[in-house]
Amino acid sequence: MKSLNFIGGEKGGVGKSVVSRVLAQYYIDHEMPFTGFDTDRSHASFRRFYSDYSSRVIVDSYEGLDLIVSDFEDEFTDKNVIVDLAAQTAQPLAKWVNDSDLLSLFKEMSVKVNFWHVADGGKDSVDLLGRLIDTYGDEANYIVVRNMGRGTDFSLLDKSPELKRAIDVGAKVITMPQLHEASMRKIDSQNASFWAAINNRQGPEALGLLERQRVKAWLKNTYAAFESICISSAHRNLI
Repeated sequence: MKSLNFIGGEKGGVGKSVVSRVLAQYYIDHEMPFTGFDTDRSHASFRRFYSDYSSRVIVDSYEGLDLIVSDFEDEFTDKNVIVDLAAQTAQPLAKWVNDSDLLSLFKEMSVKVNFWHVADGGKDSVDLLGRLIDTYGDEANYIVVRNMGRGTDFSLLDKSPELKRAIDVGAKVITMPQLHEASMRKIDSQNASFWAAINNRQGPEALGLLERQRVKAWLKNTYAAFESICISSAHRNLI
């Protein structure tokens, strides 16, 4: 099943690009074709690590955003799309989605449109989840990511009416575990994919034996979180 995945959260620093990178690695490891797009004008974190699979897109240009869905012109494609959303892109994205009647069109085309809301433990993430649900209602799929790499106390989110509203319209909630900070820092300094980080043993920033093992365990646990939102075992899933 084809899917269009908007990896957002609206605020900076919640780990949107890390989720995009792990989802990209998931597709690669499971031999599921995908295309990636990076909307960040300054850091381009997603493109740094998965440059062979992603390209830049300008989110405040309809012509740019239209490129995101170009792969779906071919009704026989089974490709998925990942869009790593920069902070404060919700408004132009919503205008493009609404003006294009994208959700209705993609429902007819059997393309899953998934809005990933990456959250830390703060109130801003809760409020922004409410705005996301206000924008798209029950017309889209929502995946709320409790990112343990950006917080450990999610009680504000868990007890919030915003999360209850999201669940009431079918949102799935997953927890992404934290990767050891020093290992993530080394991976980032190499501009390496997670596969390269696990397999590269050369250079001053190469991961050691147990660091590589921790990354493998982290990926395994994150993949299990992804697969917990599957509809069935044969890749008929939200992601």
